[in-house]
Amino acid sequence: MALGGTVLFTPHLVPMTRGILATCYAEATGPCDPLAALRDAYASEPFVHVTDQLPATKWVTGSNGVQLTARYDERTGRIVVLSALDNLGKGAAGQMIQCANLMLGLEETAGLTTIGVYP
Repeated sequence: MALGGTVLFTPHLVPMTRGILATCYAEATGPCDPLAALRDAYASEPFVHVTDQLPATKWVTGSNGVQLTARYDERTGRIVVLSALDNLGKGAAGQMIQCANLMLGLEETAGLTTIGVYP
């Protein structure tokens, strides 16, 4: 959903075999509940998991899923969103299969998993 705001995207460079852990910051127009907004926006999306917990790449490894959480920081008036995904699964390969499924009239989830392989 595009609201015309400015977003700062910060991918974290950490020693891990695969995955992207990112923190995104945005200016809020006032006090809000971004976690509830994410839950509403992604309620029907099979691969997006909105959680109260901090996302971890180990929980999405080997899947087409992404974990999201968000908080409103009253001190700064900013929204902080954290995300984790397996860029080898949810990246271009998973996206291609997901789009092909939709184009061919198949279930969006066909051939893709939402469950990571950890542990």
